[in-house]
Amino acid sequence: MTVGIPASDPAFASLRDFRPLLLKAHKILMDAEKDRYEASHGAIATKGDYLRLVLSHEQFSWLRPISQLIVQIDEVLMSKQPQPVERAPELLNQARHLLHDTEIGQVFQDRTESVARHNPEMAAMAQRMDELMQPYAPEANPDTPD
Repeated sequence: MTVGIPASDPAFASLRDFRPLLLKAHKILMDAEKDRYEASHGAIATKGDYLRLVLSHEQFSWLRPISQLIVQIDEVLMSKQPQPVERAPELLNQARHLLHDTEIGQVFQDRTESVARHNPEMAAMAQRMDELMQPYAPEANPDTPD
């Protein structure tokens, strides 16, 4: 097993590039979901109420696994200890699987496409994330189990 320091090792470069894109996309999608919620239920009174909705309301449930993935990526990239370099492609494969091959991924794709119609930055971020995840697609990496 080869290890490296995530903050500087080239083996982690794609993951370092991917993380801020996913984080920003997540924030934009959270805001869009909040707008959808408020359109149906009225304004959310406080930040505490919003947090409770994000953590427990069904409408926001599809975003939770993405939040968890961001935390996993952060734990690796912010580690001061050397990490297995295999962890970077594992996390990018996990992201690709989550964002493309699951029910959550379908909602993510639909919401991203909807937001991208009015937000060119979102469209560009989604395209770049797809480029970074592409090497981890099953057809690009037939030995990787799905």
